[in-house]
Amino acid sequence: MSKSAEMAKLAIEALEDKKAEDIKVIDISEVSVIADYFIIAGGTNRSQIQALSDNVEEKLGRAGYPSRQVEGYDTANWILMDFQDVIVHIFDKENRLLYDLERIWRDGKQIDPKEI
Repeated sequence: MSKSAEMAKLAIEALEDKKAEDIKVIDISEVSVIADYFIIAGGTNRSQIQALSDNVEEKLGRAGYPSRQVEGYDTANWILMDFQDVIVHIFDKENRLLYDLERIWRDGKQIDPKEI
């Protein structure tokens, strides 16, 4: 398993642990140089979205993959977490629909989170 696949798997597990909604994984390695994977997940409220972010950061950090940058944590309507090879987006319902990253990155390959 590649390093980026291992990171993605850990991030997905961390999101599932805190009951993230509708987790999507997009392999963007062939369409972009910014990362190998985008992981997109939803939360129901500010507290849950922050808990999802905290759990992802803790789980990847313990495995030796500290985040390079986290944006949007305080407002928690869209938290972007940059782990270099993996970028995690955690949205509330409204902003996920508004920004529709799945459509924007449709050139990437959607992967079943269980297949990583």
